[in-house]
Parts: sequence; C-alpha cells; structure tokens
Amino acid sequence: MSIFPNFLRSILLTGLLSFIAPLLLIGAGLTSFSLIGLVPSLQGVGHSGEDLILQFLATFGSGCPLQGFLVIGMTFGLVGALFDTYASFQHSRWS
Repeated sequence: MSIFPNFLRSILLTGLLSFIAPLLLIGAGLTSFSLIGLVPSLQGVGHSGEDLILQFLATFGSGCPLQGFLVIGMTFGLVGALFDTYASFQHSRWS
C-alpha cells in the first residue's frame, strides 16, 4: 500500500491546524482587549489595543483587517505544510 494517502492527510491536517492557530491567537487578543474595554477605568487601554491589532491586520491586508487576518492565516498554513513536507522527507530519508 502506498504512503501517499497518509502523507497527504498529514499535510492537509498540518496546514489546517497551522492556519487556525494564529487566527485563534489574534481572535483571543481582540476579545481580551474588547473585554478590557468594558471596564470603565480601562476603556482607553481596551480601545487602543483593539485599534493597534486592527491596524496591524490592515497592514497585511492592504487596508482591510479581514484580508490581513486571512493572509496571516494562509501564510502560517503554507509554512506549516512546508515544514511537514520537510519533516516527512527527513524521516523517510533516515528510516
């Protein structure tokens, strides 16, 4: 039996998890700053944190934070898949 289906499944799973991880991290940052912004004495900190994250995302998305969000996710997914390909190659080479 060929190892290609297992290799393809590994690449797809790694790419998907690598895509989701930074999105969850950025989402957690936005959520935490949003919750901090609900505290009356910390409203400035919460809103400025949200604005900074959205400006950071807009930098990667040509002015649109949602596009930046997706560009970062796709880049991490591609890098994760490439790393898994390299690791699989090295494992097959030494085994």
